[in-house]
Amino acid sequence: MAVFGASHCVAATQTDQPIEKIVNDAVRPVLKAQGIPGMAVAITVNGKQHYFNYGVASKETGRPVANDTLFEIGSVSKTFTATLAAYAQATGKLALSDNASQVLPTLRGSTFDNISVLQLGTYTAGGLPLQFPSDADHQDKMLGYFKQWKPTYAAGTHRQYSNPSLGLFGYLAAQSMGAPFDKLMEKTLLPKLGLKHSYLKVPQDQMGLYAQGYSKDDKPVRVEPGALDSEAYGVKTSASDLLRYVEANMNPTSLEKPLQQAIAITHTGYYQVGDMTQGLGWEFYNYPVTLDTLLAGNSSQMALEPHEVRWLNPPQPQRDTVLINKTGSTGGFGAYVAFIPAKDIGIVILANKNYPNAERIKIAHNILAALSD
Repeated sequence: MAVFGASHCVAATQTDQPIEKIVNDAVRPVLKAQGIPGMAVAITVNGKQHYFNYGVASKETGRPVANDTLFEIGSVSKTFTATLAAYAQATGKLALSDNASQVLPTLRGSTFDNISVLQLGTYTAGGLPLQFPSDADHQDKMLGYFKQWKPTYAAGTHRQYSNPSLGLFGYLAAQSMGAPFDKLMEKTLLPKLGLKHSYLKVPQDQMGLYAQGYSKDDKPVRVEPGALDSEAYGVKTSASDLLRYVEANMNPTSLEKPLQQAIAITHTGYYQVGDMTQGLGWEFYNYPVTLDTLLAGNSSQMALEPHEVRWLNPPQPQRDTVLINKTGSTGGFGAYVAFIPAKDIGIVILANKNYPNAERIKIAHNILAALSD
């Protein structure tokens, strides 16, 4: 174990020394410049895991970040939701081609008679907003919001990144499986993935491991309840569990067949916007990929503005040369996951501050470039 002053950078083994320098060089300047209290970086290379932990999980207690520290992962949660929906399709419970109102009769007579489950899962319902309006951001009001919502664009023509869109996608998946979303995630999907330290609601006996998040102005904050929060941004997990999830996505052969099929569905390319190919939850780039391309695909413009889409017909199975990624943020946390299946390399970056996506992308790109040479 190697500890570097207050940063508490912990290497998994002595053989990690070359990787440790690569990670330190990429991470430390960002920690300092962004005032990030704590960060966990986990890397898998050819099936071997490496962990590097920096700073504190809580400034109030001074508790250091560890491999099992729980972080909010924000929209990286969407990849779990997509995997559950794909699992519902793989087990014959859900058809992504069905219209939303076929799955949820409450929506009959609304716009959702003509919007497919797949369109919700790929943000192409017709312009659902990034967030619910404040007066609809409650579980008991969100269905009323959907029933009266009117699209800006024809379904399937434009990508508009949206928590309500992906959230309803997950809600429909749970409806098709006949159980509440939270129960299906915590009792079915997460255990089947081999994840034993990932939660939608952190149990009381795990609260001591739950990092304190910090806002951009360094105020303590954690995510609050909202409509479809579990589906869109609700997962709390550790670097070790999230790295295991990355490995399951790169090498799913040890999983049961329907879950292997589900992962293949989430890794399918459905359409393109610029150099980014949209999967279910995940987003893909041809590899090798430049830093500028990754920055453009994960930019504020991509998240906040509508974009015309070019559908792939037929949808494209995962290519050999691809980088798969997803960013995620809550008010007090910032996450990034990226992996290159052909290289058997993946990285997880978790921080207890919401700092710019561009900085996360740069850290990952620098490390992945150095390790894949």
